Amino acid sequence: MGGPAEVQIEDLRRRWPDVRTHTLPSGAILVTIGSISLPLGWSRAATSIRFLVPTGYPFAAPDCFWADNDLMLEGGRMPCNAGNNNIIPETAQPGLWFSWHVQAWNPNRDTLSSWMNTIADRLRRLQ
Repeated sequence: MGGPAEVQIEDLRRRWPDVRTHTLPSGAILVTIGSISLPLGWSRAATSIRFLVPTGYPFAAPDCFWADNDLMLEGGRMPCNAGNNNIIPETAQPGLWFSWHVQAWNPNRDTLSSWMNTIADRLRRLQ
């Protein structure tokens, strides 16, 4: 791990001290944030979040993310654009996969922190 990803992962650690990373065989980095708070309307008060920093980052944008596999909307509803028991690429780890994408990634502007802001924005949408 080196370059912009390493610096930006340290920025994430300032916001979420429980950030862990694992470099995958492809060179992608699996980032895990142990616990982020969720608004009312979810089945739990907090979840872990995992996402991949792709090889080629920052020119290649992060895409999709995973939450705890048992996370649901209140009442047991599955969130939109999500599927559980989805295996994170290059791992044996299942998670609740959110098909969520940045509309216009700019490697000169966007960072892993802005990607986490996008994830947090999605989780504020109770759908």
